[in-house]
Amino acid sequence: MNFPVYIAKRYLISKKSRNVINIISIISIVGVTIGTMALIIVLSVFNGLEKLVVSLYNSFDAEIRITSVEGKTFNYNSISDEDLKKVKGIKYVTHVLEENALLRYDDKQAIVTLKGVDSNFIKMTGLDSMMIDGTLILENGEKNFAVIGQGVAGGLSLNLLDINKSLQVYVPARGHFAPNSPESINQLNILPAGVFAIQQDFDAHYIIVPLRFSRELLETDSALTAIELGFDKGTDINDAKQHIHRLVGDKFEVKDRFEQRETLYKILKSEKWAIYLILSFILIIATFNIIGSLTMLIIDKKDDITILHYLGADAIQIKQIFFYEGIMITLAGAVGGLFLGFIICLAQQRFGLVKLSGSGSFIIKYYPVNLLFTDFIIVFFTVFAIGLFAAWVPSRQVIKKLLVRNIKAE
Repeated sequence: MNFPVYIAKRYLISKKSRNVINIISIISIVGVTIGTMALIIVLSVFNGLEKLVVSLYNSFDAEIRITSVEGKTFNYNSISDEDLKKVKGIKYVTHVLEENALLRYDDKQAIVTLKGVDSNFIKMTGLDSMMIDGTLILENGEKNFAVIGQGVAGGLSLNLLDINKSLQVYVPARGHFAPNSPESINQLNILPAGVFAIQQDFDAHYIIVPLRFSRELLETDSALTAIELGFDKGTDINDAKQHIHRLVGDKFEVKDRFEQRETLYKILKSEKWAIYLILSFILIIATFNIIGSLTMLIIDKKDDITILHYLGADAIQIKQIFFYEGIMITLAGAVGGLFLGFIICLAQQRFGLVKLSGSGSFIIKYYPVNLLFTDFIIVFFTVFAIGLFAAWVPSRQVIKKLLVRNIKAE
């Protein structure tokens, strides 16, 4: 065994002449353990929250969305469905026509985003799993039905049990600008069929209707605002995106889910790493215990240092003894913290130990946790890097002074 490592190991587990050094060493290990454990738990919780939010958005957003670069709408003949379906991995092609509209129910009104979709939309999205009332149906023969966001439904005091009450939908008519003329407003009625709850951005703004209804309301037979695409599992979305972009040309934007919600994804990532940096600074403060522990150990073992020096140990070897001592303390705390963090996160996943406050209003009752191997690697090397610095400072500075004193004494 390496001589400095052997001596460092003996110093770590042996009883010191001053009991306070033992206590400080234990506190150092406990401090690193708690800091490491906190890091891995917080990162795992943020992973869980990110996964939950992304899954909620993904139940509504398409994997690829094609929109016009210029103008709000484009002619559906501009892009061939048959050509799109030739792209490897594409399973669903959904036509979308969106417009802002005024929704009225009894004496209550709301401004909403009217999203007209074809039958592929229900197959492509996970909206059926987000229904909280009624049924997910948009068409039944010649009848049209609407599925409404929870926020919109609440604002209108929607009653699905009253089948005789329909929603009145109003949009500005094309080509008519007289403010007080009835001809300047298009109005159609539609029956509400169900209520969905995904996320506030959707719940408070969206109403889903059949594409034929939105076209009739907007007086168009060919206009679309977007084409949304769904893919088979395992499809390389980036590769498909590049292929689609070459197919549709520069007049259209082709966006994946990240690009559709770019701000959201960036916020989620920045929040996670901001917390990581804050906890890392706290961990740095905790490692000052290692500096104090090593400094006191060096002072306690100054006679041993003198003897080792006379026996032939050079300055580098003596520095290494206490440097390795600090590394061992760091490693003990890091491994212990990672293990405890893993156990706690696993218990949260299995048993839901910590509940969300006011969980009755959320779709989940407990804090979500998602363990990622990369987080364990990042946390370990973060703790190890901090421990390296904490071990290097006292071993370099204090040993240097003691050896100079011994040389002068000779």
